[in-house]
Amino acid sequence: MRSAVITFPGSNCDRDMEVAIKAVTGSQPIRVWHQETTLPDVDLIALPGGFSYGDYLRCGAIAARSAIIPGLIRAANRGVPILGVCNGFQILTEIGLLPGALMRNAGLNFICRDVNLRVEATDSAFTRQYGDKAVIRMPVAHQDGNYFAEPHTLAALEDGGRIAFRYCDPDGKITKSANINGSTSNIAGILSEERTILGMMPHPERMIDDALGGRDGRVVFESVFKLLETA
Repeated sequence: MRSAVITFPGSNCDRDMEVAIKAVTGSQPIRVWHQETTLPDVDLIALPGGFSYGDYLRCGAIAARSAIIPGLIRAANRGVPILGVCNGFQILTEIGLLPGALMRNAGLNFICRDVNLRVEATDSAFTRQYGDKAVIRMPVAHQDGNYFAEPHTLAALEDGGRIAFRYCDPDGKITKSANINGSTSNIAGILSEERTILGMMPHPERMIDDALGGRDGRVVFESVFKLLETA
């Protein structure tokens, strides 16, 4: 499987993403600098976490004007699976590949810890290997992860089964206390209409091995890899 990891000035999880993809697929991802104007012919594209352009203006707002973005949108239109994690999720909303916006955390604090997530959709490129309503654990590290969407957008996400993950308690209950950043409806990750694009605030690439604290994040990469293997 051929994959690409796009790096922006201020990305700090690009190597983590590269290591995770290689660990699962056995293939070295291609590193793509944001100033390049074309993407190589790949099966998967990842936008890693970090603080592109120092999060000036808005998180992902300047990165959304990078030279590589038109190529990314063309790849999305061709159906290439795209994973945006943390800052990558923010960039995907800024360029319109995913709806809504990521705002400052409700508590106005940077949050860095493991969180519980409930898997809400198992019919996407990135979640098909999870069990329905499975409770998993992944790290978060963000200050602007408060997902917001207008009521009609939220309704479309709900009706289309496009909410991938929600913050939950250890028993899988969707509670106010489990909502670490104030996100609408405890949303931690969403899917595109075609279910080939996933944006999520938690970091699956940081939870791919027992030595890192668990393997729940590995399933994101295994899901898309196994899908592409059988395509």
